[in-house]
Amino acid sequence: MQKLKKTYKFAIRTSLFITIILTLLLSVFLYVVGALGWFVIPFALLSYLVCFAIIQYRVERFIYRRVKKIYDDLTLLESTSLTKQPITTDMATLTKEIDKYAKDKKLEIETLKVREEYRKEFLGNVSHELKTPLFTVQGYILTLLDGAMKDKKILKKYLSRANKGVERLIYIVKDLDMITKLEAGDLRLNMEVFNIVEVIQNVFDMLEMKAAKKEITLMFDLNYDEPVLVKADKERIQQVVTNLMVNSIKYGREKGTTEVSIENLIKNKIIIRVTDNGEGIGEEHISRIFERFYRVDKSGSRKEGGSGLGLSIVKHIIEAHEEKIYIESELGVGSEFSFSLEKAE
Repeated sequence: MQKLKKTYKFAIRTSLFITIILTLLLSVFLYVVGALGWFVIPFALLSYLVCFAIIQYRVERFIYRRVKKIYDDLTLLESTSLTKQPITTDMATLTKEIDKYAKDKKLEIETLKVREEYRKEFLGNVSHELKTPLFTVQGYILTLLDGAMKDKKILKKYLSRANKGVERLIYIVKDLDMITKLEAGDLRLNMEVFNIVEVIQNVFDMLEMKAAKKEITLMFDLNYDEPVLVKADKERIQQVVTNLMVNSIKYGREKGTTEVSIENLIKNKIIIRVTDNGEGIGEEHISRIFERFYRVDKSGSRKEGGSGLGLSIVKHIIEAHEEKIYIESELGVGSEFSFSLEKAE
């Protein structure tokens, strides 16, 4: 009833006014001529219904034509959206709808602009990341072709360096392929129950030599004598832990520490924290730290190697598990990356 009153208010009122006027005129005419007025009430009802139908139809058509022309001229809306529901005489609602669609379109345009900027930046980053090792490999090969290959020592050294450049290219391409699959949902997770403590210890063992070069100590916050069972993709979670640990070592302070802790979050969740006392991350970088190829230190991080995709891969893997990843960091103090996982029943 509320919707009826709101939608047809103009037609109802206008029809009522016309009916009252016609009925009064008819009553006066009948009074003057002295005729019987028994059909005044049926005449009033019929007049009201006819007036309402004509006014409502004509006004709807009038508004439809005018508003559709505005929509077509301004391209604020797809014209098909107008045919899905009747155009009413409720101008306040119509105005709100136009404002809403205009705001939606403005937001859509702004989103497209942001995506376009991101696309340009992404292509620039990909180009830069691939260009550096490609030019390195090309440089060594051209030097060898120019005659340096006659010297066996130079030949071996330059081929070894060229091989490192190729390995870096393969590393970048593999990471890009993984992110593409994660974003497209093509990478299936092999869910299983496993001991997360064992996985972290395996990563410690694997990165022990890398950490030793900077005299960084890899450690748990306490002794986990009992297994902590979780349900996830073991291989992918090991990759998450590895990427976070590598990142921690890369930006860690010499003779510093990287500590891993496992805590209960809620009844069926745990949270794994990877904490270091390294360089830390400035507040202006935190919101973009998980973007592909985004680097806080544009020069230093490239010297350390890596594809620039590690944290982006971490975020996608955790989100593929429908879990959350968090970051807390303070410049000059250190960083803490943490993520949740489902406990095994």
